[in-house]
Amino acid sequence: MAGGLSPQQAERYARHLSLSEVSHRGQQRLLQARVLVVGVGALGSPAALYLAAAGVGTLGLADHDLVRLSNLQRQVVHRTASVGMSKVEAAATQLAELNPEVRVDRHPYAVTAENAMALFAEYDLILDGTDTFAARYLLSDAAYLTGKPLVHGSIFRIEGQVTDFVPGRACYRCLYPEPPPPGLVGDSPAVGVFAPLPGVIGTIQAAEAIKLLTGRGDPLVGRVLLHDSMAMTFRELRYRRDPACSLCGDHPTIRALVDYEAFVATGSAR
Repeated sequence: MAGGLSPQQAERYARHLSLSEVSHRGQQRLLQARVLVVGVGALGSPAALYLAAAGVGTLGLADHDLVRLSNLQRQVVHRTASVGMSKVEAAATQLAELNPEVRVDRHPYAVTAENAMALFAEYDLILDGTDTFAARYLLSDAAYLTGKPLVHGSIFRIEGQVTDFVPGRACYRCLYPEPPPPGLVGDSPAVGVFAPLPGVIGTIQAAEAIKLLTGRGDPLVGRVLLHDSMAMTFRELRYRRDPACSLCGDHPTIRALVDYEAFVATGSAR
């Protein structure tokens, strides 16, 4: 084996091995890594495909939903024949065809305040592919409390954003201390999405995950990358850990997971 890789792996990952930014060392780290993708929909689809293609050793997929025909306009890991199937099972099938060496751990259920901590403890990095504010606060809190880096992505109509939350260097609550008022942002199923947009954002999330896992490059820590797909622009917003943050600040008040639906509805479940 060359550099600890089998001949098949050396061929499969040849274009990574030839990059000084990845090399044999980085590829070995990817092969040993465990990444949990929460939400196997618009963002989780491209992210999971590229993480599997890159050779992440174990991919966990968590999603309680079923594939719908309306998903196929943007959720590229799913197929017409998968309509009605569990998103986790449907995606696992496609990932196995892409790279059979990747182990796919199936979690066909919702990530909740009751199971998030135990689930996150099994992985090295969490990738947020969810589409609700309650889920985003939950994932950020759970990742921080379990000491896991979190690659956050979100989309709305024609715009998207990506950032990385690393424990000790800010969290989702530093960016958004309070959720938006109920009704200000439309419910996900009722809001349109430009089909290629989640492909752009989810692919950037995969790139950020690979950078964090290999320890190379300049991850989006303390930076939000904002994308407007109609103007085809990217801009950057910098932020810092908020010393007054209720989760990661100097005097935190959140030491356990809370009722996130209540928090988003009222802003008071802390």
